[in-house]
Amino acid sequence: MKPVPVVTLWWVLLLVCKLGATWKGSPEEASFYYGTFPLGFSWGVGSSAFQTEGAWDQDGKGASIWDAFTHSGKGKVLGDETADVACDGYYKVQEDIALLRELPVNHYRFSLSWPRILPTGVRADQVNQEGIKFYSDFINALLKSNVTPIVTLHHWDLPQLLQVKYGGWQNVSMANYFRDYADLCFETFGDRVKHRVTFSDPRTMAEKGYETGHHAPGLKLHGTGLYRVAHHIIKAHAHAWHSYDRTWRSKQQGLVGISLNCDWGEPVAISNPKDIEAAERHLQFCLGWYADPIYAGDYPRVMKGRIGRKSAEQGLDMSRLPEFSLQEKSYIKGTSDFLGLGHFTTRYITGKNYPRQGPSYQNDRDLIEPVDPNWPDLGSKWLYSVPWGFRRLLNFAQTQYGDPPIYVMENGASQKLHCTQLCDEWRIQYLKGYINEMLKAIKDGANIKGYTSWSLLDKFEWEKGYADRCGFYYVEFNNRNKPRYPKASVHYYKKIVTANGFPNPRKVKSWYFEALETCSINNQMLAAEPLWSHMQMATEIVVPTVCTCVLLTAALLMLLLPRRS
Repeated sequence: MKPVPVVTLWWVLLLVCKLGATWKGSPEEASFYYGTFPLGFSWGVGSSAFQTEGAWDQDGKGASIWDAFTHSGKGKVLGDETADVACDGYYKVQEDIALLRELPVNHYRFSLSWPRILPTGVRADQVNQEGIKFYSDFINALLKSNVTPIVTLHHWDLPQLLQVKYGGWQNVSMANYFRDYADLCFETFGDRVKHRVTFSDPRTMAEKGYETGHHAPGLKLHGTGLYRVAHHIIKAHAHAWHSYDRTWRSKQQGLVGISLNCDWGEPVAISNPKDIEAAERHLQFCLGWYADPIYAGDYPRVMKGRIGRKSAEQGLDMSRLPEFSLQEKSYIKGTSDFLGLGHFTTRYITGKNYPRQGPSYQNDRDLIEPVDPNWPDLGSKWLYSVPWGFRRLLNFAQTQYGDPPIYVMENGASQKLHCTQLCDEWRIQYLKGYINEMLKAIKDGANIKGYTSWSLLDKFEWEKGYADRCGFYYVEFNNRNKPRYPKASVHYYKKIVTANGFPNPRKVKSWYFEALETCSINNQMLAAEPLWSHMQMATEIVVPTVCTCVLLTAALLMLLLPRRS
């Protein structure tokens, strides 16, 4: 289908308004919907390899661009932290699967580390059998616990050698290397993995890695690099989908999709056509940038028009936005069996004409993104709790892309700054509001198949290091054993999963108080952690010393006794 600019956004705004959604951040509790999700709806949690595994150079794993980025010097990551150990998930598989059973979720979304499987990134060079075995055993353990694996092939940790040798995603050859890697994963794990995600949030990967330089590989190619990178990622996705469709689908009966993150953009004034146009532009530069080629065969018209015009104004002979050939458009269109969506927050949108200056993604969009001061601030500068925006985005995607099956792949809240308690009431309120808006979207007609809450564990949060905590389970990173402690939101999410929704006001209210009651016990355990760690260290020193003394005494006795006899 062809994108329908402005008209689609108008339709979504009118639909949601008619169905009773709240506006301008008014309390969504006034329209809280009690009901359950469809039978077979899949509940899950997620994570990614680089953020949790650690073991960065163990068992044959190659370096990734994020290993190089975090090791390259000061100032790249808050506190100069690395993910060399992270959550130590590589060595805690059974412990973390026990947490999944505790929740108890239907699926677990995780990513494979490309350099753990292919140390150089190139299949023809070397396949690391240790890496293959690790993920194969992990998948088997999940299935044994009745947890369905949803596997992401690439979550930002490109093999470093591909970056050094070819310039990473700036080079079109990455599409072929990714296809070879994906094909190996289909061949090796496809008999047990039925849901595969090619890329997770590629827009952030391109923008922060090649525009602002805040993420690996840390390049600042303003207004050019991110478009070229996205162009090659879209081709790589299509190569992987066609490889699966041609070779593996008939044998394995699986699905291949992509996961795209986007904030909802609400017009500052819904009566102002210019604000509506700006909000539509925000959505097309955010979601349509990747989704339109996959569902309609080409970039959004507004992107092509604005970037082309601004490129000409900057004296360039051709647009900074690359073009697909007719053959490529046909090849890319339709290459998704489902649409993965990630969503965390909302912004108001109004237009702003930036003065003529050097190229940049921000200037190409010509808009600003104010927030409502009444929106709950969850601590992270970018994150505000605006549940009604979630429903709008789901309805927009459903209408814009022709009723695709949708899997929510990322949604969650980080911990308030400087808070180390486990009573995360704000996360409970966030979950309640956002999941309820998703339920409303299903009632609107959105074809939503599953929900992945982000994330299972506190983990390495990219340039924020370990300052932001997004997990259901608190990880004590200062303890070398990285113990996990359940937050109150574990109990609350467990109730939602078990009930498959929100059955009635009395029960839902009781969940909240039950969840908070668990905090006191868990907080006491967390408070005692330094003492336990000290005792453990003392034991590790004392016990070996005592054992050594005993053994030496026994050896002396054995030498002396024969002499006396």
